[in-house]
This record gives sequence, C-alpha cells and structure tokens, in this order.
Amino acid sequence: MAPIALTCGEPAGVGPEIAVRAWRELRSDCPFVWIGDPRHLPPGTPFETLDDVFGAAAISQRALPVVAHPFAGEAVPGVPDPANAQGVIDVIERAVAMVNAGTASSICTAPIHKKALIDGAGFAYPGHTEFLGALAGGAQAVMMLACDELRVVPTTVHVALADVPRALTPELLRRTIEITADALRTRFGLPAPRIAVAGLNPHAGESGAMGREELDWIAPLLAQMRAEGHGLSGPHSADTLFHSRARAGYDAAVCMYHDQALIPIKTIDFDRGVNVTLGLPFIRTSPDHGTAFDIAGTGRANPGSLIAALRLAHRMARS
Repeated sequence: MAPIALTCGEPAGVGPEIAVRAWRELRSDCPFVWIGDPRHLPPGTPFETLDDVFGAAAISQRALPVVAHPFAGEAVPGVPDPANAQGVIDVIERAVAMVNAGTASSICTAPIHKKALIDGAGFAYPGHTEFLGALAGGAQAVMMLACDELRVVPTTVHVALADVPRALTPELLRRTIEITADALRTRFGLPAPRIAVAGLNPHAGESGAMGREELDWIAPLLAQMRAEGHGLSGPHSADTLFHSRARAGYDAAVCMYHDQALIPIKTIDFDRGVNVTLGLPFIRTSPDHGTAFDIAGTGRANPGSLIAALRLAHRMARS
C-alpha cells in the first residue's frame, strides 16, 4: 500500500517535532512520508529524501522518509514567518496531488496557523477543511472527531451559538447525515452504520416546552430518512447521549453545533482525538490540536494525537 502523505504544517509550530516522534514510534508499522523542508526538522533528525515514495516502508526502519519541499525561510520555533506561508499551502496541494495520483494512500495534515497564511500568502479559506474541499472540486466537507470510544460530527461548526438555529436547516442536516453514513460504510468498514442524532434544544425540546425545532422538522426528517433505510435514532437529549452505555448503541453521533460535539470527545480522550474530514474523494486525518507556539521546540509536545491520526488514516485506507 502507498504510504500516508504527512504535511509539515506550520514549521514554527510543534508539527516537525511531533512528526519525528511519531516516526520513532510507528516506523514501518504505519508508513508515511513527511512533506516539507528538511531544514525545519529538529536538529539531529535522521532522515532520507526519496523520489520513489513506495520505498518509504523500508526507509522508515532507519530514518524519517522525506519528500523535500524547499521553503523561503528558516523556522524559528514559536515565531511564524509569513515568508513560509506559501510553502505551507504548496505542501498541502502537493499532498492532494499525491493521493490523487495514487502515490499516497491518504493525507494527514499537521496544524497550520491561519493568520500566518493570511499575512504571508493571502490565504482565502477559514482552515484546512475548506481548502481541501476546494482542492477536491468544491466537495462539501464534513468534520468528524474520532477516538477509540467515540465518533462525533457537528452539523454546524464555526458558527456563533446565536446563529446556529438559522444555520441549521433540514438540507444541511440531511446532507451531514448522508455523508457521515457513507463514510462509516466506505471508510470505516461498517456496512450498516448506526447514527444517533442529538437534539438542538435542552432535553431535545421536551415536547416543545424548551424549543420546537425537534417537533417541527428534526424528528420528521429523521423519520423520513429511517424510512429510506438509514439506521438513525433520535433526536436525543444531548446530556444523556455520551455516557458509556449510550455510546454502545451507535457508531457515530451527529450533533447540532460545535461544542455539543467537541466537549464530550475532548473530555473522553483529550490527547488522542483525531480530526477526520468526510465527504472528500480521499482520506484526510489530522491531530485535534493547534500549532502550540508556546511549547514549540521544547520537546514537551505530546505526539499522541498525531500518532492516532496516522494510525486511523492507515486503517481507513486499508478499509
């Protein structure tokens, strides 16, 4: 199988050092190639540049396999340089080209710093997900957060809480559920996925006493989709959806807004949560944390989320 393409992300952040620590733990068990400027790797890192990425597994036994991509500047930990912004963007595009060509099985992206990309290259996207959707021809991308105990999908993401009821539409919820169900079948190997859907309001509206969205259109939409063959339950009261017995009854939970989805998964497994982008024509995972400029270069960054992201990309590619 082709290796995973791991993008370097923001070179002044923790991305380079956790990539090296992930390689030391995974070696050839989960082959990946790091795409970036070798000057940005921690001093003393054993690496080998390669032209044929299918040799990555053999090289991984002794060194970090690197697809070299020159950047305009050096990297000072904790201090993003706008001169490197275009390089960060180009590396993401290069990873997409590799997976489209079949020379990479999937993409794993290290964290980027959006302000540095805007300042240095006029980056026009809110983040990785939207940029990857554009590179995939305008595909509607859906964010899943996953760990061993839970998978959650927020229907609305970076939207102010006051704006969620307007942003949340039957069309958006239907499409989010459909993309989630398709990914569970094709990427996670679950032929009959079970999806639990949270309500929008406290106690899922409590029969209209705390909000009418559940009565007016959420429950009817779920009933219609169940009749179409989807394995759905809900709308559930979110405060009882994430304890261990409840989690045993579904494969993924579709939530209505950002914190409803992210609080439970970050409580259950803060260090090993993985961001998975659904709806793309290729597999993309990412660690569920940022650039961590405050600890970059200190050796204190936890590579657990990146390791989990690489392992999940490998399992999804095998599925």
